[in-house]
Amino acid sequence: MALWGGRFSGQTQAEVTRYSESISFDKRLYHCDIAGSRAHVKMLARQGIIPQASADAIRAELLEIEKKIDNNDFAFDIAMEDIHMHIESALIAKLGPEGARVHSGRSRNDQVALDIRLYLREEADKIISGIRAFQKALVKVGAAYPELIMPGFTHLQHAQVVLFAHHLLAYVEMLDRDAERIADCRKRINVMPLGSGAIAGSTLPLDREEVCRELGFARVTRNSMDSVADRDFAIEMASALAIFAMHVSRLSEDLILWSSQEFDFIELDDAFCTGSSLMPQKKNPDVCELTRGKSARVCGDLTALLTLCKGLPMTYNRDLQEDKVALFDAIDTVEQILAVYPPMIETMKPKADKMAQAASDPALMATDLAEKLVELGVPFRDAHRKVGSFVKYCKEHNQKLNEPTLAEMRETIPEATEEFPALFDPRASVAKRDLTGGTGFKQVAKQLDFWQKELEMTK
Repeated sequence: MALWGGRFSGQTQAEVTRYSESISFDKRLYHCDIAGSRAHVKMLARQGIIPQASADAIRAELLEIEKKIDNNDFAFDIAMEDIHMHIESALIAKLGPEGARVHSGRSRNDQVALDIRLYLREEADKIISGIRAFQKALVKVGAAYPELIMPGFTHLQHAQVVLFAHHLLAYVEMLDRDAERIADCRKRINVMPLGSGAIAGSTLPLDREEVCRELGFARVTRNSMDSVADRDFAIEMASALAIFAMHVSRLSEDLILWSSQEFDFIELDDAFCTGSSLMPQKKNPDVCELTRGKSARVCGDLTALLTLCKGLPMTYNRDLQEDKVALFDAIDTVEQILAVYPPMIETMKPKADKMAQAASDPALMATDLAEKLVELGVPFRDAHRKVGSFVKYCKEHNQKLNEPTLAEMRETIPEATEEFPALFDPRASVAKRDLTGGTGFKQVAKQLDFWQKELEMTK
């Protein structure tokens, strides 16, 4: 009979047992479940709720159970539903009635809330560390090519010249926000719910603050009903992971475009590409393409969690068993991304000649002409219109922007001076953008130096 089956006279239908089990996915929580149980029984003994000898025996046996699971020497059975019942049943099987004391003053409702928080706290730290490694890889490549110029794009059209390192640093900034979001989310994860019971707390003299200190939480939850019903912290974590996945998907799209014959800006290492089963010449950036797809899964996991919780009445409902499926998938997917991207980025080789050729298009410096007119006192909208007319003139005469003579340029830009033809130099264009956040050589060098020092201090 199930440990909760005292009021039942019949057996659970086999199909219902299979339908309701969660051990197939929540067994990964065993370390957290055991840590929580060890802290709980230690407190129970200190409070005189169970004998000290019982607590000592339970705590010792919990370690033995943990070793067995670590060594794949533990039998899982869907009839025992979840990881909590497996561990408790193993205690009772070994210690008899003394093992049954472990569940005094708690419910699976607050127990699973504790386990998820313990688990997410660990995973948050791992993911932040992985993001820092990702940032380091991007900074390392940027620092190796600090003056490599490429065309920047808006609307997927050539826009202005930028430094390759500046482009990579844009993703370093995105990843930094991702790490900050997860670190901030961790603050709300790091709250201890055990002692809330099923809904209303306990009549036993539990010392929740002791368990909180034992497990390293910042504080205890303040409302027992919210404690067992709350999954905001899980949704928030999934949201942060979805944003991270979206960022990596955007980077992946850039890498896919840059790898194409049309762009031909970079070469990805063979270790991170695959071939075609039919076309022997193909080298496909499959890691990047898979990441675009996997990012959709992480977004779907967030949607699943939001939808799961949106119609639930207070407090705990069995629907919440399904939270772990989406949450674990999001975490696993993000950790897979973090395992493959730093080494892929570090082995990426930019093709300087191809980038330089593309960046030499004088149309990329059209804005430089307009801003030079502004320096000469022309209102920007007038300057924009005049340069636009010059672009139109060049198109009509099948010329690049740097091909007309100064006299021809003055037909549409009367204010043009002898300085204007020199504005079509990509290096000069980059160098002039020497303001905070700009793509100027000095500014990007400062940013690379900043991030190298900043990331040295991270795990």
